[in-house]
Amino acid sequence: MRTLPAVSSLRAAYAGAHLAWLVEPASAGAIEGQPWVDEVIVFPRDRLEALRRWRAPGAALRELAGFVRGLRRRRFELVVDFHGILRSALLGALSGAPRRIGYARPFGRELAWGFATDRAQLPPVRISRFERNAELVRFLGVDAPPAASPMRVDAGRLARLAAEIGVGGSPVAIHPGTSDATPYKRYAVEGYARVARALASEDGVRSIVSAGPAQADRALAEAVVAASQGAAKLAPRTPTLGDLALLFAASRLCIGSDSGPMHVASLVGTPVVQLLGPTDPVENAPWGETRSRQLRVPLPCSPCRSGCPAVTCMRSISPDAVLAAARELLVPRGAQALRVAGSRA
Repeated sequence: MRTLPAVSSLRAAYAGAHLAWLVEPASAGAIEGQPWVDEVIVFPRDRLEALRRWRAPGAALRELAGFVRGLRRRRFELVVDFHGILRSALLGALSGAPRRIGYARPFGRELAWGFATDRAQLPPVRISRFERNAELVRFLGVDAPPAASPMRVDAGRLARLAAEIGVGGSPVAIHPGTSDATPYKRYAVEGYARVARALASEDGVRSIVSAGPAQADRALAEAVVAASQGAAKLAPRTPTLGDLALLFAASRLCIGSDSGPMHVASLVGTPVVQLLGPTDPVENAPWGETRSRQLRVPLPCSPCRSGCPAVTCMRSISPDAVLAAARELLVPRGAQALRVAGSRA
């Protein structure tokens, strides 16, 4: 998701080119239909993993070989590897493209830099993933700015979803889930519930709780709804990231931890309150053109890359701090400026 602004810059620079984006199945729904891309190529990861589970290595190799042949038939001239890991770099090389742009070390990881014909040497500083991707575009000599709205949603579908959500103004979306591999990024169920109760009783703002397609994600959302004691309700199902983008576009604010869905919310222009524990607040910052607030207690052990069962860093964020950040972003930018001016007077 954090590559969308950079790709919109590429589209502006190469208006007549055929731009294809190679993604894994989970990301396809968010990329399909975006105006910056002519073609979405889905890597058959689910199929390959199923064949591995079935202990069918021959079938897996044939599947992979067929996919690679399809890449080579397209006769790509240029590959830009924003991911910077071995798998993406290897697929870029297998595409047959004569020119392959990637990151030099340390941002090129797992020997990915060895497969690039041109390597962008970035200064060894902490920068956001958005800025890192923009630097790779600038390395190509592209100075076109990213689109103001890097992730677009269909207006008709958005209107239908807003009607489904119901009357009472745009809701606050709470997204408590993270990937199964990163449970240590999750904020406490009761913390989210307290925020929802306060928004409903003190601010008259309703909340919806969203979830990804996984059953564990749905169970976590249901737990937040139950703990909210009627202050929040379950959001409509969002089987793809594209569906989730629509939901966030229909919301006035998104509250969640560091996750792909949180970045989706910022890319569609919905203000976000990002709750950070073990992850790096600079590298994982939301899209800078969208209003946002990061909440983090800087413990000596944070940031880290592995998390811990105690999740002290996440438990240290108080619901009152989350509520205050949410209220700040719920005030429109212009109204906030008027309020500050009035207080100074």
